[in-house]
Amino acid sequence: MSAGASGPSPDRRKLRILMVLRAPVGGLYRHVIDLSGMLAERGHEIGIVMDSRVGDAQTLARIEAMKSPPALGIHRIDIPRVLGPGDFTASFKVRGLANSLKVDVVHGHGAKGGFSARLARLGVAGRISVYTPHGGVLHYSATSAAGILFRRVEWMLLFMTDAMTFESAYARGEFERQIGKVRCLSRVVLNGIADEEFEPFDPSDADHDFAYVGELREIKGIDVMLRALPGLMRPDGKAATLIVGGGGPDEAMLKALVRELGLENRVEFVGVQPARSVFARGRYAVVPSRGESLPYVCLEAAGAGKPLISTRVGGIAEIFGPTATALVPREDVGALTRRMQVALDDEAAEIAEAKIRQAHVRAGFSMRAMADGIETAYYDALAARKR
Repeated sequence: MSAGASGPSPDRRKLRILMVLRAPVGGLYRHVIDLSGMLAERGHEIGIVMDSRVGDAQTLARIEAMKSPPALGIHRIDIPRVLGPGDFTASFKVRGLANSLKVDVVHGHGAKGGFSARLARLGVAGRISVYTPHGGVLHYSATSAAGILFRRVEWMLLFMTDAMTFESAYARGEFERQIGKVRCLSRVVLNGIADEEFEPFDPSDADHDFAYVGELREIKGIDVMLRALPGLMRPDGKAATLIVGGGGPDEAMLKALVRELGLENRVEFVGVQPARSVFARGRYAVVPSRGESLPYVCLEAAGAGKPLISTRVGGIAEIFGPTATALVPREDVGALTRRMQVALDDEAAEIAEAKIRQAHVRAGFSMRAMADGIETAYYDALAARKR
């Protein structure tokens, strides 16, 4: 799936690559770390730029766990959350860093990383800018003043972009529908998970019926899931329980909703933990999102053969593949309630469906394939820049 490409480049030299992102959290950050590690193992030299004001112990732990640490270093600069003059200051710093490191590729991730990556490429012969939106400005309402402005900026930046990669066909379709036709080299490169993430969970570890992992904010639909929980009953007559892993701005509101619904003894919040450790404690994983691109939590659950309940948003249907008919509408408490009850009533059917989904994910969502796709996009864009 490409546009603007004329075949792979014969130039396979080792590259100097600068990854740029703002907040080192969530699936976007995992994508950058995984991709950087895979490319470093192939001999490329990688540097990472991220916001100096965002991060925690898990941020450092992910970097320290990389098999091949970034040869060009980790760089922290101020990258504002809201668009403003500070973005130009950050972009000039990224450009200066790219010049001093003599990088071949500046790869921006997310709207802020993409802004700096495109400006860092201007006027430098032989350097390319690559952009992966990860949703980016599309998370803003298309009718709001901010959403209109940000979409206009994205459209203007397309003329400074050498290549775009999208983590799902859905993501590319939405970008072109809302921003404009991508006329540079364009590739859909699916997110991938590591070989060890296909290892199944131990059923004896499950001490809850349902498990949620992710940020605690409105777009994730956790409130919908909580409202679906009260009437759910297991075949043995006991009330269904839920474990929630993650943190975010809506944590206090969600805990208040748990109290309002009288679910204090049925819902456990365990904070930010590795996804697998939380999923292991639930018989079924639940992703009740209002909006997604191609969420890693779905890949991790599906890849390990965990029965999975999710809404039909973003590229999740691409992960579900032949089992996509099981997806439920977003923000529909009744539909989610019925789907969760069906799972409780027939665990054997859910496990059989999970095995079909696991085979689909294993066939198309590996980290190796992800690195292959991105690396080839770099080479093809560099070749096109020389012409």
